[in-house]
Amino acid sequence: MPVLIIADPEAGTNEKRELEDARMSSLVGLRIGETIDGTVADLAGYRIQLTGGTDKDGIPMRPDVHGGVKARIVLSGGVGFKPKNKGERKRVVVRGNTVTAETTFLNFKIVEKPKGQKKKKAEPKPVEPVEEAQEAQE
Repeated sequence: MPVLIIADPEAGTNEKRELEDARMSSLVGLRIGETIDGTVADLAGYRIQLTGGTDKDGIPMRPDVHGGVKARIVLSGGVGFKPKNKGERKRVVVRGNTVTAETTFLNFKIVEKPKGQKKKKAEPKPVEPVEEAQEAQE
């Protein structure tokens, strides 16, 4: 069952939504960077943009690899490889920029909200004092 992770950059929040396999067919063929209507994720009036994702094996999608296939490419950084030393390069497996039936996690961001929607900032969670946390454990 595919999972959509939808980020709201204005509020600084993320929301996870599971999608039925029947509704996934409308997303197959979508490329990273394309914008679609939010009704796919039950967000009527919203516009959401695909920013990435992973397949069933956890292999990340990369925007500069075309198609929906797995590819072994040499990377020096970016999506799919984080070098530990300066100048390090490595051949890694990544997936192309197109959504396929094997894609399980899709990352989206909200680019347009319905008119009249108020902006709200994410409120920080209150921090519990250390003394009370220790007493609660005892």
